[in-house]
Amino acid sequence: MTTTTSIPLAVRPPFLLGVPNRITLVRTVVAMVIAAIAFRSGLLSWLVVGYAAYWLGDMADGAVARYRNEESVAGAVFDIVCDRACSFLLAAAFMATFPATIGPLAIFLVQLGVLDTMLSLAFLLWPGTLSPNYFYKVDRPIWIWNWSKPAKAVNTAAVVISLIVAHQTGAQWLPYSIALAACVVKVISSYRLIAILRGRRSAVPGQP
Repeated sequence: MTTTTSIPLAVRPPFLLGVPNRITLVRTVVAMVIAAIAFRSGLLSWLVVGYAAYWLGDMADGAVARYRNEESVAGAVFDIVCDRACSFLLAAAFMATFPATIGPLAIFLVQLGVLDTMLSLAFLLWPGTLSPNYFYKVDRPIWIWNWSKPAKAVNTAAVVISLIVAHQTGAQWLPYSIALAACVVKVISSYRLIAILRGRRSAVPGQP
């Protein structure tokens, strides 16, 4: 008979069904429902509310996991998957409502769906690393560029805020510039990660 202690920490039922993952599930459902409303209404206000629900919930689940000491690999993967579900549906609503956003959001979604997903899941290659938030223990430069507090704030928010600014001011070059800059960061980070995995470059672990 399998005992609780024989089950890996990352997949124990109390962690899979714990408060942080419940927050992740709720904020994902709420954000996606609001995105569907935005699709139907075509109102920018609903998109703003949807992104707010997504971002606030994303901050809350991580903060609660750390406070309750319930961080886990399973929770990190669940969070990564839910982030992309929210981002893609909200971006689709944005593009349907404001066709001028299709270009920069397409660039953003390519880097988020492919490059950023690969980078975010790379922590799984180093047992003992609970989530991308701890990737500084593997390689600090990649962590700084992608999961330090400034990098996480810029990763999605900068593109979305620039789209709203462009909608209000007509500065369509702004979201393109930010989306392309984010893509360049992900390409450089991916190249460094692959070089480390192939032994062509040494990882530089450090402190947050």
